[in-house]
Amino acid sequence: MSDLVPADTTEDVRTRGAGVSRQVAVLPVGSFEQHGPYLPLATDTLVACAVAREIAGAYPVHLLPPVTISCSHEHAAWPGTVSISSVTLHAVVRDIAASLSRSGVDALVVVNGHGGNYVLGNVVQESSARGERMALFPAPEDWEAARERAGVVASLLTDMHAGEIETSILLHAHPEMLRPGYETSDFVADDRRHLLTLGMSGYTDSGVIGRPSLGSAEKGKELLASLADSFGAYFSLLTSDA
Repeated sequence: MSDLVPADTTEDVRTRGAGVSRQVAVLPVGSFEQHGPYLPLATDTLVACAVAREIAGAYPVHLLPPVTISCSHEHAAWPGTVSISSVTLHAVVRDIAASLSRSGVDALVVVNGHGGNYVLGNVVQESSARGERMALFPAPEDWEAARERAGVVASLLTDMHAGEIETSILLHAHPEMLRPGYETSDFVADDRRHLLTLGMSGYTDSGVIGRPSLGSAEKGKELLASLADSFGAYFSLLTSDA
């Protein structure tokens, strides 16, 4: 689990920053919430960190340690889930961005691993309106491109939680974290229009919505590779002089 925390020294960061016109920091934001009986509570953090590390391997970015608890209120019915308020998450990201700016980092990319962190979109929009350089990654279009490249069968609508994508990424990046059972836990609930009112427990008893049985390590590898490719447009946008 040591790959969750960057091993950079201050000199590493100084050297990397000297080689680029604008410094870009990458902040993984995960969660601590139920992911069925076979994936760990830290799944979203593991996924966000896997994406962020793939990015850091391809671009000269300043990789930050993850935010590990976020807005998981829809999972409150399951033991182990822990949440903070959207106001708190907003403040944490804003404080991190302000601290980075004071140290000379020009831009921040928030790599979000949890779909319930709606407030992160507000943080980025508000920051951009103030003239700051910030982005939220991956966008749904990035996930769709990755899904197609990796041969993920389930749609993004169906593959909502603890499904094919998350299982595949963990099979590739952290196979030791999976428990038995994902092969037989498929559950589909595509109509979730009352999710904000009922929470996940209104749609699933197991906590799973998706088809984890279709997951594979190879799909996980290709998902991450595709996301790293998609990040290029974000890096160019944030480091341009426009």
